[in-house]
Amino acid sequence: MWWGSIYVFIAASLGATFAWAIGRYLSRDRVIKYMESHPKFKTLDRAVSQEGFKIVFLTRLCPLFPFNLLNYALGITQVSLKDYVLGSSGMIPGTVMYVYSGSLVGNIAAICTVNLPENPQAEAANWLINIISFTAAVAVTFSLSRIARKALDEII
Repeated sequence: MWWGSIYVFIAASLGATFAWAIGRYLSRDRVIKYMESHPKFKTLDRAVSQEGFKIVFLTRLCPLFPFNLLNYALGITQVSLKDYVLGSSGMIPGTVMYVYSGSLVGNIAAICTVNLPENPQAEAANWLINIISFTAAVAVTFSLSRIARKALDEII
């Protein structure tokens, strides 16, 4: 699970950074011209330039934000590449949760396909540990999401 989380985080970070670069270098000028008449965008752009790391980190903590759109959108703001890359560490809790979910499903599939000797207590303990671990991973992720949303509301 840990190596899988590391691989997924690295791949997601590289993909997100590539999408950020597309937003920054291919779209920013056109979008800025279009958004000049929208004061909310200017306010958001100013907040992102001042609190770039914090905003990127908090939006990455919340799995409810559409990451693909967020990558391009942050590319058209004034957030620096350094703040963007460092702030992407907010993806770690969600990444671990998703990888753990996948490994849990794999373990369940393996258990269901292997004929083990009947040991109901060991099987019950295994299920209980998996359920508790999964519940804790989901609870931590959603708790962090709620905290991130509150902090973002305060910034913007």
